[in-house]
Amino acid sequence: MIETEVLFDNRSKEEISKETYEKIENAINETLKNENFTKPSQVSVSIVDGEEIKELNKYYRNIDKETDVLSFPMDEEGFEDEVVILGDVVLCIDKAKQQAVEFGHSTDREICYLTVHSILHLLGYDHMDDEEKKEMRFHEEEVMKKLNLTRD
Repeated sequence: MIETEVLFDNRSKEEISKETYEKIENAINETLKNENFTKPSQVSVSIVDGEEIKELNKYYRNIDKETDVLSFPMDEEGFEDEVVILGDVVLCIDKAKQQAVEFGHSTDREICYLTVHSILHLLGYDHMDDEEKKEMRFHEEEVMKKLNLTRD
């Protein structure tokens, strides 16, 4: 299997463990494998705090509130390049921690779920209507099972 190069940028005040970075990389690679994406690729993952993601969400989506993850696809031309730059993932560590508590699971599980969700966005999935949402949730759950991070 071709591994994806993941470029990390931690701009939050939180210290992110090596194990968490590895879990994020694993979630990315498992998502791509599940989607039969085999081209050499690159993904940028920025970890930010609530204030920064709120600013980004307002600037790029005109939504003036904090969100958990933003996805910025890059290569929308059919992935023809030798190394496909899939895009950028911006993950809010504050929101991930908050949602982990709300949903009763670990922060690592929440971070992996948000990573899978975001990579699916980079691959063209969306959840604007019920049918798209149902399809995206199905793919998310498939990957989370393979990562042994189900909701059970």
